[in-house]
Amino acid sequence: METPLEDRPPRSRQWITGLLLVAAVAFGMVLAGSIELTSKANASNLPPQVLPVANVEAGATGLPSFADLAETVSPAVVSIRATSFESMPRGGGRVDPFEFFFGPRQRQQQQPQQQQPQEFRQDAGGSGFLVSPDGLVVTNHHVIEGARELRVTVGEREYKATVKGDDPETDIALLQLDSDETFRYLALGDSERLRVGDWIMVIGSPLNLDHTVTVGVVSAKDRSGLGLGRDISFENFIQTDAAINFGNSGGPLVNLRGEVVGIATAINYGAENIGFAVPVSTLEQVLPQLRDTGRVSRGYLGLDITNLDYDSAKAFGLDTPSGALVNSVREGTPAQKAGLQHGDVVIRADDQTVEDTHDLIDYVSGRGPGAKVELEVIRNGKKIKRTVELTERPGTDEPAAATDANSEGSIEWLGVEYQDLTPGSREAHGIPDGIEGIWITDVAQTSPLFEENVRPGMLITEVNGTATPDVASFEKAVEAVPSGEFLRLYVVTVDPRLDRPIGRFAFVRVP
Repeated sequence: METPLEDRPPRSRQWITGLLLVAAVAFGMVLAGSIELTSKANASNLPPQVLPVANVEAGATGLPSFADLAETVSPAVVSIRATSFESMPRGGGRVDPFEFFFGPRQRQQQQPQQQQPQEFRQDAGGSGFLVSPDGLVVTNHHVIEGARELRVTVGEREYKATVKGDDPETDIALLQLDSDETFRYLALGDSERLRVGDWIMVIGSPLNLDHTVTVGVVSAKDRSGLGLGRDISFENFIQTDAAINFGNSGGPLVNLRGEVVGIATAINYGAENIGFAVPVSTLEQVLPQLRDTGRVSRGYLGLDITNLDYDSAKAFGLDTPSGALVNSVREGTPAQKAGLQHGDVVIRADDQTVEDTHDLIDYVSGRGPGAKVELEVIRNGKKIKRTVELTERPGTDEPAAATDANSEGSIEWLGVEYQDLTPGSREAHGIPDGIEGIWITDVAQTSPLFEENVRPGMLITEVNGTATPDVASFEKAVEAVPSGEFLRLYVVTVDPRLDRPIGRFAFVRVP
């Protein structure tokens, strides 16, 4: 029988204890190496002046120390001061207390020269980072938007800068420092290889506090539909819990090797530790055009598309939620000319598989105007192909719509009330003559359509591909769907703030 450890001689116990310590140290080194915390820097093959890969080693607690990483990256992180001027009437913005309570005073007519507007200076701050030795700086579009003068601080020195290129759709801008110096700059990493839970560091100038370092992890990837940018089509954010505050915009997110993997862009005002960054893969797509031409030229289809989920895939009779669902086809666009229709599901673009909307958007945008793209779509359960000749993607101004009624109805389980459209309701709500459907007057909060973001004032124009120009046809189409199957409703929004009606699908399972 084996002798218990406590009964063994002291020398034997010391030897066993030492062996256990050696084994523990060896295991710790293997574990640290497996998460790339002990890898050494190797800058021998890096371009001149590019900052070397950082050496982030485990500290005494076993967690990484970010001190070396911050020291390595900071020289290429800049703060930006954007100065703009706004014209306002003289005295504008000030309220006379007497007039507030007793009405306007009687005054002699002022001379025209006294009415000349004043210019008010506004200074805004942001962050950025150098990406080339000749002084190219990446930041956000919203940091420099409308600026008449730009000054960039690198280390202890301030430089004038000009806008080299600007892309509002992805919120990326490229600046050129007014200097002949050679600058140290950051290498771009691979944001596609990021995993949820990976460590990242954010460096910037929040609230004008230069070179503030915060750390956290990648909380999520591929965040979209947030409405944070000018064009929701290009939203593809990295979410992080590293603190991002006002003034961080444009600053880099770096991995443990000191490579840029994202650009700090937005924060969630209603929560703590929820920030968003543009992935560096997006920067790599637009950087050559920003550098060479100052703008980004993209191919354009003219589709409003959305991702499929399990329920919507089943509603279209698909086995998997793969592809880009066409919500609407814009008038006079390449997609309309090629015969695409709402309800089509795009599954391939040339030889590229389309798993979601970003696959299609990125591919088409990258092809550029004038290119021909063959799209494979599923329509009513059958695969068809359409060849589209792309045009130049227009600006980011978007659509509009609204509605009214006569004959009324409701379906209790659906939780909505609706009416027929009348000439009066069309005129009152600005509904184009070409749109036929029922006008939704009320949606109960318990309605399954409420969770689909269907609201009063919207129109339902189709049920499962069948047009519903009036209440009778709508109710007939709904009643024809068996219990347990899906309703596929085509919902149109008309809003005076938009320049055209917006259509999309809503999915509801019949009880």
